Amino acid sequence: MSAAKVSDWRKVNPSPLMLAFGAESYLAGQALKSVKDALRQKHPDLEVSEIDAADYSSGQLLNLASPSLFAEPRLIVIQNVEKCTDALIEDGKAYAANTATDTYLFFQHSAATVRGKALLEAIRAAAHSVEVDCAKVDKEPQRIKFVQGYFVHENRKITDQAVRAITDAFSGDLAELAAACHQLLADSAEAITEEIVDRYFGGRVQTTSFKIADIAINGRPGEAIALLRHGFNTGLDPVPVVFTLANRLRQMARVHSDPKITPTAAGMDSWRLNRLKSEVQGWSDENLGAAIRLAAQADAAAKGAERDPQYRIEQLVIFMANKGKI
Repeated sequence: MSAAKVSDWRKVNPSPLMLAFGAESYLAGQALKSVKDALRQKHPDLEVSEIDAADYSSGQLLNLASPSLFAEPRLIVIQNVEKCTDALIEDGKAYAANTATDTYLFFQHSAATVRGKALLEAIRAAAHSVEVDCAKVDKEPQRIKFVQGYFVHENRKITDQAVRAITDAFSGDLAELAAACHQLLADSAEAITEEIVDRYFGGRVQTTSFKIADIAINGRPGEAIALLRHGFNTGLDPVPVVFTLANRLRQMARVHSDPKITPTAAGMDSWRLNRLKSEVQGWSDENLGAAIRLAAQADAAAKGAERDPQYRIEQLVIFMANKGKI
């Protein structure tokens, strides 16, 4: 049975045994930074050692954790535990049962493999162990929750529209999204609004695939085409554009076929589902099916089936903006 205390990555406190488990390296890195900062504030003479679990040799942990002449506090960081050697599993299990004084161990396991399961169980079962959940943040609801949590932690307000704008603009690396949030926190406004997001990241927000889809679905073909062409002229990749448009159409088709679908069943927040229900008004089953077929053609064109994929994507955008009515 796990005895480990589960800690938020923003609030992890130094403990004799710490485990950052999950594929989101940004969260693990921030948790480690928080631990280092806290320990260095208390112990300016902190000694930090780093070990790659894939290269670990027998006795290495014991040597690093052994009391020194001056008994300085130490932090031992063991990375890539998912690739650990048998020696680390054995030494780690033994250490977890008998930790050293003034020594802090930070294990990082990406969860990419089940390697090191016995070591993980020993860490989690130990007294005074802490585990940080570093699961991948790649789904829309997760990224929205991440941004909201970022501002809640700093006691700042952000509107739902601003959250959507920032997650749309920074849809890739989580560290990039966090950096954008940090920049917005520097603004002195009482609440971060969509207008403020546009002020900081206007060019990026306005040329995203999500923005193009939003404008097209809202029946503004001229504006959508202008934004699409601007995006292409500034290096916007056709493939993710088509992916976003096609994904939006699939979501709309699902809502259209089941008007009573719940947010849980749809896998999205209620505000997002309500917006989709509004967007499918005026669409017929036939026109949604035709739009999805056009999206498939545009996807093939974007991936090399045609010499001019931009033209095919423009046709799709116009079709969507007119709800399939030519």
